[in-house]
Amino acid sequence: MGYTQTAGGTLWRFDDLKCLMAKASPERSGDSLAGIAAASGEERAVARLCLANVPLRSFLTETFIPYEADEVTRLILDGHDASAFHPIAHLTVGEFRDWLLSDAATPHALQNLAPGLTPEMVAAVSKIMRNQDLIAVARKVEVVTRFRNTIGLRRTMATRLQPNHPTDDARGIAASVIDGLSLGSGDAVIGINPASDNVAVLGDLCRLLDEIITRLAIPTQACVLTHVTTSVQLIERGVPVDLVFQSIAGTQSANESFGVNLGILREGLEAGRSLKRGSLGDNVMYFETGQGSALSADAHGGVDQQTCEARAYAVARAFEPLLVNTVVGFIGPEYLYDGKQIIRAGLEDHFCGKLMGLPLGCDICHTNHAEADQDDMDTLLTLLGTAGVSFIMGIPGSDDVMLNYQSTSFHDALFLREVLGLRRAPEFEQWLHRTGLSDATGRLSPPADATHLLGAMPRPRAA
Repeated sequence: MGYTQTAGGTLWRFDDLKCLMAKASPERSGDSLAGIAAASGEERAVARLCLANVPLRSFLTETFIPYEADEVTRLILDGHDASAFHPIAHLTVGEFRDWLLSDAATPHALQNLAPGLTPEMVAAVSKIMRNQDLIAVARKVEVVTRFRNTIGLRRTMATRLQPNHPTDDARGIAASVIDGLSLGSGDAVIGINPASDNVAVLGDLCRLLDEIITRLAIPTQACVLTHVTTSVQLIERGVPVDLVFQSIAGTQSANESFGVNLGILREGLEAGRSLKRGSLGDNVMYFETGQGSALSADAHGGVDQQTCEARAYAVARAFEPLLVNTVVGFIGPEYLYDGKQIIRAGLEDHFCGKLMGLPLGCDICHTNHAEADQDDMDTLLTLLGTAGVSFIMGIPGSDDVMLNYQSTSFHDALFLREVLGLRRAPEFEQWLHRTGLSDATGRLSPPADATHLLGAMPRPRAA
């Protein structure tokens, strides 16, 4: 089935819906690398006009990756909630945009709609929306998840305290944790990207974080971001694992390149829940995604990278995660070339994830060889805060010394909370007040008031 659009006296043809979606995408280096991007701004504009007239129902009958060959496609179509979709089933992509921006799209209506939306639908409507549209709609969506605290409440923003160390040195990690806690970071998770994949080392890191959280009675959760199968091994060995982590993508073959499939993710979910470590809820999964991951694995199947990213959110949705974040500029300029592309991708990802019912956060970041800088990240940080992002990263000095990329610092989160009036997860904020780290409004106490935490900290050994 082909699609046509007349513009300026010229008849434009697009081979299929997958092709049309790629041509309608905002400019980005990854789609150009894949050879599927629009050849000109004119072709891109015409493709958007054409896409706006496509009925939403078309995405239920025209698959981008064959149903028989891809378990993600099967998950999307087999799990589609027709009753939730019914209120908008008669709309085109353009009409859906208008509805999303109208007063009819209330927070309650958007919450009920989420199970009826496929990732291709939300990717399509995002392609014909301006940045302000993406912000205005995402801001209306509230997605709440719980483990030991409550994440995603309106007018709140959480942070992942990311105390990475290039040699997994326990003293260095503990120092970063104290630094982050004293600056009010860590309500989303205290999460380490380990340098090692040694199970014994990973177990020690899990125990270190568990001891810190237990001794200080912090209402938060920990995660060592290792492969899901390794987390299952740790659980089987009696290691205290709070959240089970995995990087995921939007096609079966891309997930296979990560060493996972839906069955393995289900095992991780069941193993994590078996420990019953959550005091408020059982959202035990933590997923990370990023535009370009499927293309970098040569597993995109000709689908544009933003639609592939949205398909990853369908995978995440099936496992009721506590946290999902797009690591938006991490893969590099081959996929998102500069600050403008990174900013747009971050807003798209947040919009698509929230619309599909996910607790979407963002690692607002760039690599050192991208055409981007911290001013670009400040812009995206402020836009996502306005859009209601669930959580961001908190890294000492914004410079991850293990992964060697630039992200957001503890102070960046303080800036955003100050200028936008955002609070932390309520249980975590109450803990800050009880321990003297903040006043009742969440405003931090002077740094000297955090020194009492050191006495309660475990005494980790050097690596």
